Amino acid sequence: MPEPTTDSTPITTHATTDEPEEQTAAGGDPLRGGRRFEPDLRAMTRVNLRPIASPMPVGFYTVAIASVIVGCFQLGVFEDGARRAVGLAILPAFVLQFLVGVLAFGARDVLAATLMTCFSGLWLASALNMVVAPPDGTRVLGVLNAVFALFALLMAVVAGRKRALWLVLCTAVPRFTVAAVANLSGVEWLGLLSGALGLLLAAVAMYTAFALMLEDMRGEEVLPIGRSGPAHHAVEGSLSVQLRDLERQAGVRRTL
Repeated sequence: MPEPTTDSTPITTHATTDEPEEQTAAGGDPLRGGRRFEPDLRAMTRVNLRPIASPMPVGFYTVAIASVIVGCFQLGVFEDGARRAVGLAILPAFVLQFLVGVLAFGARDVLAATLMTCFSGLWLASALNMVVAPPDGTRVLGVLNAVFALFALLMAVVAGRKRALWLVLCTAVPRFTVAAVANLSGVEWLGLLSGALGLLLAAVAMYTAFALMLEDMRGEEVLPIGRSGPAHHAVEGSLSVQLRDLERQAGVRRTL
């Protein structure tokens, strides 16, 4: 196969060949309905990659900032009438994390993209609930938090080789579980516990974002992130390792 190249163009595939597009087995005539097959296109295909900066530090910083605001509100740092102001403050988190999710899809990181886009939806729903204050909105938000906690648990099961992301998910599971129970039951001390867990989630997300930014600026791991398996090879491996099985990845194969 020819040596892969990288440039600033989108992922595209081009196939050129001097052979007929359709051939038949044992020299059969394609016009007579013989068995047809395509030639091996691997030696005639070039894949162009679009390198982008990692959007994950923005995503984790957004999780940290929004979690601090909501956590402080649950802990009683703000006045009782600050509910609408808190909703307006976390509303931009929806935009930022949605953008991060879109860029992560473009970088072919389905795990990060799924997490960030779902986080963006959660912030949007939470912000609208606080600003509009619909009837029984707290209980509805409790069900949403419970479903998100289950989602984070399932994501944590498959994110084991990305330790930093896995740790954020493991912190998010108890935080949103307690928040769900607090919203559904109305128990005050559970709301305080949810706020404290929100600050813990913010600290973990802030550390992860800072470690990723240091790694990007210095070109090497400075603070431990704990990558293993494919996640480790993605940073430490050679280009040939990165392009292994590229023809089976989303954006290159014909269908998902």
